[in-house]
Amino acid sequence: MEAYIRKLQHGDHLTSCHWRNNPEIWKYTGSRPDMVITEQIEEEWLLRVTQDPTSTRWAICIAGTDEYVGNVQLTDIKDGTAEFHIFIGNTAWWGKGIGLQATRLMVEEGFRMGLQEIYLYVDAANKPAVAIYERCGFEVTESDGNKLKMVVTLST
Repeated sequence: MEAYIRKLQHGDHLTSCHWRNNPEIWKYTGSRPDMVITEQIEEEWLLRVTQDPTSTRWAICIAGTDEYVGNVQLTDIKDGTAEFHIFIGNTAWWGKGIGLQATRLMVEEGFRMGLQEIYLYVDAANKPAVAIYERCGFEVTESDGNKLKMVVTLST
């Protein structure tokens, strides 16, 4: 199955609010909601982040059906660098290669935007994610045993 990415848009919150209330999705992340995320809360978040000039946020969709299955984004964009984030919110798509495709697409987009370096932080226990990032060119630059910092740079 092939994935593509598109900018987040109004209406996506009707799907993503359900993902944000699923603790399984946040198992390996450092930021999980501490309250129930309603459609209104998610809509306000979506409006705020899509206006943020220091980030670019995209929906991960399935080609052919246009099903919205997750988010991928670059945040803290400054001085040619940005932080990468991804999650597949629809757990039915876990393990099907969607994360790998979306990671590659977002890295390519970041470099088209003029970034020189993209970094991320990942739980070292999240072996599938680490493997995806390595396949996309990220290399571990820091480790505290639990959390890894991984970086990919624009090849010159």
